[in-house]
Amino acid sequence: MQFFMILLPIFGIFIVGYIAQKTLSFDVANLSKMSLYVLSPFLAFKAFYTHNLNFDYLFYLFYIFGLCFFLVIVVSIWSVCWKYTTSERCAMILSSCFMNNGNYGMPVLLVFFGQIGFDLGVIMMVLQQFVMCTVGVYYAVKGSADTSITGQKAVLKTVIRMPVAYGAFLGILFQLCHIPLSKSVMTSISMIGDSSIVIIMIILGMQLAKIKITQLDYGKISFALVTKMIASPLIATILVYFLPIPSVYKQILIVLAAMPSAANTTLLSVQFDTHPELVSSATLFSTLLSLVTLPIVLWLVGTPVPS
Repeated sequence: MQFFMILLPIFGIFIVGYIAQKTLSFDVANLSKMSLYVLSPFLAFKAFYTHNLNFDYLFYLFYIFGLCFFLVIVVSIWSVCWKYTTSERCAMILSSCFMNNGNYGMPVLLVFFGQIGFDLGVIMMVLQQFVMCTVGVYYAVKGSADTSITGQKAVLKTVIRMPVAYGAFLGILFQLCHIPLSKSVMTSISMIGDSSIVIIMIILGMQLAKIKITQLDYGKISFALVTKMIASPLIATILVYFLPIPSVYKQILIVLAAMPSAANTTLLSVQFDTHPELVSSATLFSTLLSLVTLPIVLWLVGTPVPS
């Protein structure tokens, strides 16, 4: 019951966005643009500025990029076999290869693993931000319906111009150079950055309100769900075997890999028009499916092993 109570606020925010869009018909694309270009860079800065970097980050960075890399390969092979377009393949990658280890993952880790799970969850959330603002943006732009930015050079130029990555790099620079920020400045940064989390979830609910159930491609969605909810934790189990980290950390990383699709992917798909109906649907369905799959993964992982 505690597990379901943790997730209740998440679905509540989705519902608020859904009702708001049905009744008021917001311009979702502009809201997405505001969140991506104005709010998210502050969140990225805060994440990298406030969490101390150390050598262990290299292991976790290897893990999260390795997991993303293998999932991209799985989706790409499947896409070639079924002759999906580049845009469809990119949308499938957004749907399958990025985990919601922030507002969803960290409360679960805190309940099941305690403070050690929460602390590692924060680190992985920071690194996930880095993956999303590089690899995630790349595939969102590459699969865009806007043909003016789908060429390789145009894609790379668009990725380079994204402010989220610069927010992250500035956070790293300020931390490594020990540049102090006053409490009032950090409060402003936190308020702007943290607001993006709720806005992103509301945008997901709004995007779902625009979807017609009868027009969904359930074949693609089903594969995205299998990849995210089953293949991802299996691949993670193999990857953590090679990491020189305590056993309890390996358990945590496997559980994180079983989290549903990241809500940020909906933000990217809306902004660049990369099949947002597919990406947002996969995000919602993976979140619903996790109510069944995540307890199973937690059971298979077993009782946390002391480090």
